[in-house]
Amino acid sequence: MSWTHEWKWLALLAGGFLAVFFLPVGAVRFDNALLEGLHLARWYAREHVLLCLVPALFIAGAISVFVSQAAVMKYLGPQASRPLAYAVASVSGSVLAVCSCTVLPLFGGIYKRGAGLGPASAFLYSGPAVNVLAIILTARVLGLEIGIARAAGAIVFSVVIGLAMHAIFRDEEAAKVEAARAMPPPPPAPRPLAQDSLYFASMIGILVFANWGAPATADGVWQAVFASKWIVTGLLGAAFALMLTRWLKLAAWKVGLGVLATLAAALAAPGAPLVAFSVAVVALSLTTSTDAGEGGEWFAATWEFAKQILPMLLLGVLVAGLLLGRPGHEGLIPSDWVSRAVGGNSVAANLFAAVAGAFMYFATLTEVPILQGLMGSGMGKGPALALLLAGPALSLPSMLVLHRLMGARKTVAYIALVVVMATVSGLVFGALA
Repeated sequence: MSWTHEWKWLALLAGGFLAVFFLPVGAVRFDNALLEGLHLARWYAREHVLLCLVPALFIAGAISVFVSQAAVMKYLGPQASRPLAYAVASVSGSVLAVCSCTVLPLFGGIYKRGAGLGPASAFLYSGPAVNVLAIILTARVLGLEIGIARAAGAIVFSVVIGLAMHAIFRDEEAAKVEAARAMPPPPPAPRPLAQDSLYFASMIGILVFANWGAPATADGVWQAVFASKWIVTGLLGAAFALMLTRWLKLAAWKVGLGVLATLAAALAAPGAPLVAFSVAVVALSLTTSTDAGEGGEWFAATWEFAKQILPMLLLGVLVAGLLLGRPGHEGLIPSDWVSRAVGGNSVAANLFAAVAGAFMYFATLTEVPILQGLMGSGMGKGPALALLLAGPALSLPSMLVLHRLMGARKTVAYIALVVVMATVSGLVFGALA
């Protein structure tokens, strides 16, 4: 018997017992915080899992199966041209307009296929941070100068963080280069590049348009796009179904039944597009999981990502709601503490804003009205920028998942880089504004 091992078990059991024994059940703040955690988890499940995360998981699975490792290594691998790799990573992330959690499966997909840590980290940051719609909304609501500062800071961050991650873990990256050189020549691609490009474009289009948010004004181009979002999503879905039969060689009768079921759901519940979308997800899952060829491999890869990511995300959202509550509601940490801590432009205020932003969960575009309320309560412009640069790119749920995807050391380094750079940027901007 190992007494060291047994003492660890004793400490764990005793700590768990004492935590449960002294739970402040009945205290108003604690009970409200529990409800806030459950509310936030329910909201996330309803608003983001089906529309955001599930499509992202299927895209990540497709990257793992259909994108050749040679292509990833050519554009994003450790031997790729740095200007090309970081340009591709930052642009690829910016067109998605996803939150810090939705980008995780996509990051896992390209990282698993051999992308260098630097370009993969740049993509990880740029996906939620270099968000054109969020930057436009920031400029309109919070002011042009903070909108420009956010845009410039996010673009620079994505590249600098990627370069820093590569430099910190350069020994591992060097080993990856040597492994890449020893790889045999890749087999020829089963399909032309144009077909694979259209196939991925249709999936990304479905992800983007299904999650297109309402604009601030009820007129203009963005309102027109929002009003037709489900028509565009449906057309992209029809094109995607055709590609599944023609290029991936999935059984036409299975795909056809899925399309008919989706149309029936859309007609039966015209005011609830989530119903038809859910039916389409189930149909795609059944079609691919029962395929003996590439479709089966695609579903298996998607399912592996789901098992790896979903539990940690939901747990993280629950804890984030418990501690910080939903927008406009309080968790265990009182919101007036946050308001008082981010006034002025001190190092402490900017650091607190960066750390608080890093742990909070922001759905896409929600950070702007939250910042508007905080700035109305006395938040300085420097801390506001620090939170804008750290918040959308990180959250407690994403930290838990990143730990599983790339290990503790790389996760801590990535978090530290985001927080430190956001703090410094807030200090500089606050001094100049």
